Amino acid sequence: MTRAKAAAFLTLVAATFAAFFVAQELKSGPSVVQRLTFSGVLSPNGDGRKDTVRINFLLKEADDVTVQVADEDGDPVRTLVEDRAVRAYDAFDEALRWDGRDDDGRRVADGRYRLRIVLQGQGRTIVPPRSVRVDTTPPQPLVASVGPDRSYGPELLPKAGGGPATVRFASAALARPRALLFKLAPGRPRLVRDEPLRQGDATWSWDGTLRGRRASSGTYLVVLEWRDEAGNVGTSAPLDRRGLPRLPRGERLPGRGGITVRNLGVQGPSVPVRAGQRVTFGIDARRRRYTWSVRRVGSPAVRSRGRGTRSPIRVKAPRGVSGTYLFEVRTRRHRTAVPFVVQARRPRSVLVVLPWSTWQGRNPGDDDGDGAPDVLDRGVAARLERIFVTGDGLPPRFAIREAPVLGWLDRTGRRYDLTTDAALERGAGPRLRGHKGVLIPGDARWLGPRVRRELRAFVRAGGTLASLGTDSLRRRVGFDLSGRSRLVDPRPAAATDLFGARLRPLARLQVDLTVSPLPDELQFFAGTDGTVTGLDAWEETAALGRELEHAASAVTVQPPGKTVIAAARFGRGLVVRFGIPDVAQRLTPDPTIATLMGTTWTLLSR
Repeated sequence: MTRAKAAAFLTLVAATFAAFFVAQELKSGPSVVQRLTFSGVLSPNGDGRKDTVRINFLLKEADDVTVQVADEDGDPVRTLVEDRAVRAYDAFDEALRWDGRDDDGRRVADGRYRLRIVLQGQGRTIVPPRSVRVDTTPPQPLVASVGPDRSYGPELLPKAGGGPATVRFASAALARPRALLFKLAPGRPRLVRDEPLRQGDATWSWDGTLRGRRASSGTYLVVLEWRDEAGNVGTSAPLDRRGLPRLPRGERLPGRGGITVRNLGVQGPSVPVRAGQRVTFGIDARRRRYTWSVRRVGSPAVRSRGRGTRSPIRVKAPRGVSGTYLFEVRTRRHRTAVPFVVQARRPRSVLVVLPWSTWQGRNPGDDDGDGAPDVLDRGVAARLERIFVTGDGLPPRFAIREAPVLGWLDRTGRRYDLTTDAALERGAGPRLRGHKGVLIPGDARWLGPRVRRELRAFVRAGGTLASLGTDSLRRRVGFDLSGRSRLVDPRPAAATDLFGARLRPLARLQVDLTVSPLPDELQFFAGTDGTVTGLDAWEETAALGRELEHAASAVTVQPPGKTVIAAARFGRGLVVRFGIPDVAQRLTPDPTIATLMGTTWTLLSR
C-alpha cells in the first residue's frame, strides 16, 4: 500500500469514528423537534368525525419552518406552512391542520402519510417516524343469516312453535355496534327499532314485538352498523342521508337480513277456475285455527263457509255467472282476504282482464330474504304467485281500482267473461279470440310479451279495448314459468304505450273536462252535458301516434285543450282510455262517468 493510500484510509476511519460520536451526542441531547403531537388516523369524508388532523410541535432553536405532508413514496402532496418564523420553545399561534387534501384541493388516496419539517436556517429536513393513516373506507358488516331456518327466503315471524328470529353475523369487534330494524312495507320505510350491541356479539335476536306489542305484518330489514378507528361508519345495507335503507335498482341487498312478519296470509290462484270446480288456497295461520268464507266482490252475501287448521284447502267455486270472489280467512285476532276469478261455462262477448302481473309486480314482499321488497319498479324479479303484503291481504289498490268497477258491472247487470293477464300469458282460461271487447278495469302497468302481441292483434282485427287505468300499457315484463314462476326482466316505462299514444305524467291539478272541438264520431258523449267536473288528478294523452286515429275525446277547460278521455281507432278496432285515476270511485256518484261507462260497454259488446 502506498503512503497516499494509507493516509486516505486513516482519514476515512477517523471520519467514521467522528460521525459515530457526533450521532451518539445528538441522540443523547434534546431533539431538534420536540413535543410533536398529532392524531395517527384521518378520515376526511365530511361526516364530522376525524375529518382533520391537528399538528403541533416545539423547536429547540428558532428557525424558519416549512411543514409538508408526504406520501409513502416521499413525494410532498400538501404544504401546510411555508417559511414561517418560529421562536425556540414557542408553539405555533394555532395548531396546523390537515384536511386530507392535496395542494390542488383534491382528497388524497387512502394510505399512510408522513410529515416533512424543513428547518431553513439549519438546512435540515426532519421526517418523524410516526405517520398519519388516511382511511375513508367504512367497515362492512354483513348479516350472514336469520334463523334458525336458513333456507331460501326471509325468516318468518311469529314462529309457529314460538321463539325469536336470530340474526347471525361476523363478530362486532369495532366501536359502537348496533342493530337497526326497519319496516320497509307496506307503507313508507321507517326505523322501528334501534338496539345497541356489545363488542364481540355475533348474534342479535328479535321476538317480533315493538314496544311490548306484536309487530304488524310486513317486510322488515335488519341492518348492522358499527364504526372503525377512523370514525368511518359501516352498515350491512346502504343507507341514504335520512338514515333509511337505499334500495339499488336492479340489485339485491347484500347478505340476508330479511324478516317477514305474517300473522295471517292466504295465497290464491292467478288463473281463473271454472264455476263449480274446486279451487286450492294456501293458508298460513301460524298453526292457529281459522274460519273461512267466500263472497262475491261488492256483495255482503256469503256463498260458502267453513273452518280448519290445515293448509292447503280446496273449496268449491260458486256456480252461476262469471265474477271475482273474495276468499276471506279469520283467526281470533286477524283477518285477511284474497281475490280469485271464477269463469262461467256460458261465454260472453266481453272479456274483463284483471292485471295480475301489476298486482304482483307492486306487491312489496321479500322473495329472497335480503329484506328488500321485490317489486318490478326496482328492476328486480318478482314471484308470480305469493301472498300480498298489505294490511287487508288484497292486491295493491284493488279496493279503489278494480273492485268498484266489478261491483258496478254486477249491479247494472253486465255479463262478461273473466281472466287475468297472467292466465292469458300462460294460455290458460278464456282467450281474447272470440270476444268483441276487452276491459282492463285497473292499472295494467306491466304486460308480458304474448299479451302485448295478442292485444295489438285483437284490436287491429276489429276488437275494442277499454283501459280504465293510468300509467298503463307502457311497460313489458318477461315470464319465467319454470320452477317458481316469476316475473323477470322488467323494463322501465316506454315513451309511448302499446298502441303508440304518448302520455304525460299524472297531473295533480283540479280541472274540469269538456268535449273536444274535434268530431265525436262515436257519439261517445251522447246522453251527457259534455262535461266532467272536479277532477283532482288526470293523465294527458299528449299525442295519438301514427297508428291511431281520433274518434272522440274530452279535454281540459283550464289549462285549455289537454286531452284526458280519448277514443281512437287502431286498424279496424278501437282503443278507449279514460285517463282519470279515480274513475272507478266516480262510477256511482257521478252520473256523467256512469253514462260514459255505459257507452263504453256498448262499444265493447257490439
